[in-house]
Amino acid sequence: MDVDSGLCEGCGRTLKEIAEWAQLSDVQRMTIMMQLDDRLARRAAKGSAVPQRET
Repeated sequence: MDVDSGLCEGCGRTLKEIAEWAQLSDVQRMTIMMQLDDRLARRAAKGSAVPQRET
């Protein structure tokens, strides 16, 4: 889980969405699924703004 965004780094869902997934209707799941690419892209864009540490 990404601490800043609250999203799973792999799938883009929140903990609440993951926990309730089996109880959600097909429409609710599809609604969430349609948001995932955008969520992950926004999270990645915010992460890319962080300067890399020099080693």
